[in-house]
Amino acid sequence: MLILPNADGTLAPYRLTGVPLSPRAPGTAFTRTAFAAAHVVSDPLRDDTPWLGRPAVDWDTTMAVRRGLWDQGLGLAEAMDTAQRGMGVDWLTAKELIQRCMVEAKAHPLRPRVACGAGTDHQTLDQLRDPGAVIAAYETQMEAIEAAGGQVILMATRALPAIDAGPDTYLQVYGRLLDQAQAPVILHWLGDMFDPALAGYWGSRDVAAASDTVLALIEAHQAKVDGIKISLLDQAHEEAFRARLPEGVRLYTGDDFNYAALIEGDGRHHSHALLGIFAAIAPAASQALEALAKGDRTEYHRLLAPTVPLSREIFRAPTQFYKAGIAFLAWLNGMQTHFIMPAGFQSSRGILHYAQVFRLADQAGLLTQPDLAAHRMRQLLALHGIVES
Repeated sequence: MLILPNADGTLAPYRLTGVPLSPRAPGTAFTRTAFAAAHVVSDPLRDDTPWLGRPAVDWDTTMAVRRGLWDQGLGLAEAMDTAQRGMGVDWLTAKELIQRCMVEAKAHPLRPRVACGAGTDHQTLDQLRDPGAVIAAYETQMEAIEAAGGQVILMATRALPAIDAGPDTYLQVYGRLLDQAQAPVILHWLGDMFDPALAGYWGSRDVAAASDTVLALIEAHQAKVDGIKISLLDQAHEEAFRARLPEGVRLYTGDDFNYAALIEGDGRHHSHALLGIFAAIAPAASQALEALAKGDRTEYHRLLAPTVPLSREIFRAPTQFYKAGIAFLAWLNGMQTHFIMPAGFQSSRGILHYAQVFRLADQAGLLTQPDLAAHRMRQLLALHGIVES
């Protein structure tokens, strides 16, 4: 029994009721490509100034988190916004993360797929005032990823909205990058709910017009586009968009609100997955994808349905703070020994949020070590002045 705060600030007893899912390897190959975007684990004993300079990373634990995802059959989206790119993790740290991760992936018995985020964040916006500078910045990071053996994800850049780029500029920049990519890449459409600086991406605040631009880009460079990740939290838009994609180009859902229905599909089209929430719900995600591969849609929904309220809470507005919920669950489940994040990002959410994440994770069977999770939740509650009498 714990005493947890409610949304109105009152306190109430809570007893764990969930049946924990045990992480395991799938017994059947998935019929959907599934990337989990993983977070970076800090080393608090080396991070004396968390708001300044490069973050101190616990590399052993950070790699162990990734091996745990691979062991469950999931691929990895590395050095993405889930890893706090531009919100506590700089490019040099991300580059080292990618290099270390690719070494680990090549040694893993399942040889998992790893796609890595290439952006422009090693330069300031003042240094990226024209398309040529943006292209050159992307090229620097693409070359590093390709040299490490990773697949490139062309992350959305804040630089293009900052110069009020129109559709033609996006086509110019991305066309150049796709032409020189060594292998097909994944495009990345991250909505402004995840990063307000990305409003108007693809040259328009009108989603229909932006969709036309990126579809024109894909059609012109189809051989160099593996797929596109869309994170707009709009199921109807994603379904309509994926139906317009050329044959063989995947839609990777980044919709952390509606992923269950989007991955299942409508009978004609379905989405693959590139999701931050999959790192937090890995046992449910893996076992649900296994059930879907076996044609057992009842089991698929039984496993994923309880995770949706949890994901909606973790990704609730302001959505860009969702990363704190991912690290919180990793701490509760014993994947790391502390709840400290690069740049002190754990403080971006409050105790009412963490209490609700705890409840919903329990109800979804995602507190894999309930006694440990309850003990650590009590520690966090005590830090907020909530002590059981």
